[in-house]
Amino acid sequence: MQKMQNNIHFIGIGGIGLSAIARYLKQNGFNVSGSDIKKTPLINKLQNEGIKIYIPQKEENITSSIDFIIYTAVAKENNPERIAAKKAGIKTFSRREFLPQLLGDKKVISICGAHGKSTTTAILASILNNANALIGAESKDFNSNARVRESELMVFEADESDGSFVDSNPFMAVVTNTEPEHMEFYDHDLDKFYAHYEEFLKKAKIRVVNGDDEFIKKLDLPMKKVFIKDAKNIRYEIRENQPKTVFEYKDYEFEVYGFGEHLVLDALLAIEAASEFISLDEIVKNIKNFAGIKKRFDILQNEDDFILIDDYGHHPTEIKATLHSAKLFAMLNGIDKIVAIWQPHKYSRTIDNLEGFVNCFEGVDELVILPVWSAGEEEVEIDFKKHFSKYNPVFAKCLIPKSKNIMLTDEFGNIIKSYEKGLIIGFGAGDITYQLRGEI
Repeated sequence: MQKMQNNIHFIGIGGIGLSAIARYLKQNGFNVSGSDIKKTPLINKLQNEGIKIYIPQKEENITSSIDFIIYTAVAKENNPERIAAKKAGIKTFSRREFLPQLLGDKKVISICGAHGKSTTTAILASILNNANALIGAESKDFNSNARVRESELMVFEADESDGSFVDSNPFMAVVTNTEPEHMEFYDHDLDKFYAHYEEFLKKAKIRVVNGDDEFIKKLDLPMKKVFIKDAKNIRYEIRENQPKTVFEYKDYEFEVYGFGEHLVLDALLAIEAASEFISLDEIVKNIKNFAGIKKRFDILQNEDDFILIDDYGHHPTEIKATLHSAKLFAMLNGIDKIVAIWQPHKYSRTIDNLEGFVNCFEGVDELVILPVWSAGEEEVEIDFKKHFSKYNPVFAKCLIPKSKNIMLTDEFGNIIKSYEKGLIIGFGAGDITYQLRGEI
């Protein structure tokens, strides 16, 4: 992107996608500012990196020195800063509208899919350590969701939730799966949903895909298909007190951070994508740099008989796969009790996938349910006690973590239960991640 305009303001800079772009442009020499509705640990990090951030959002934050504005999809036309920008004649772009400018001069490896895209993107960024990267999560390898390199290559996590993945200028398209998600954007029309995936794949010169995906099987396109069955001798080990999945592929042994067959697929996609640019010998070495991503099977505490894990899973498929990994990790650590703490994300998603949520927690010893994280949606009555009765769930307002202990509180702040032993894993895309870390 050419530096024709230098002062860029982000409305909603605390979001994981927008913050990545802000960091990337800041590292490329642009003057970056932003705003959000409240402070978070991520916003604190952005401020420590030299980005001026206004809390809350208001008209006065928009000054004549701003060249243009990029805004999150959550900031609607009635947002005070968008209103002020319109009055001042300042150009504004949605994140989707800005992508062609951001990615237009790069050779983009664009990764999308309902599940696993952040992990696949982060693994690929660790393997291709000389490439630029924009990820929808913070990689523990380089402690950020953005990385700048002197390279034409861009490893980019694309977003299907608003259809913007088709605008990501894919030189290479990587698809982890095409399970329907965010159907409200696609008017609950499966044909419209799948047409976006087909358009995305057709735009790319190289395609690396999950060969077991039912929709992908129907497409008549030249594609590099990846199959889990091609990985041999899959095993799970604790190496340097970290969970590692180890497998053999094309006569090489690979190890990747985390547990689970779904990680094998993510790693295979990253390996095949990277093999277009570097040798398998380099890939074997570089993939070990991947140390996981924040909020994805993120081990916060690991003591003798107490493990606390934070996971972003907010869809039944993701939760089920991660719980399988958690059970393996608990078994290898000699722990026989698993407690799942779930913060439902959005009323619409919960209702649309209610049966899947009811079934995905099978095998947990206890289920704790927190209030729904609305993400701006209007409240809808959901009878969690009735639907999840087979688990006899514990209902709590929030969490208080301590060393080797996590406490549940009610709406009045009273402690109603405490866990001092077992593997406790939190699921959700709301503020549960900060609760588990004691940051709110």
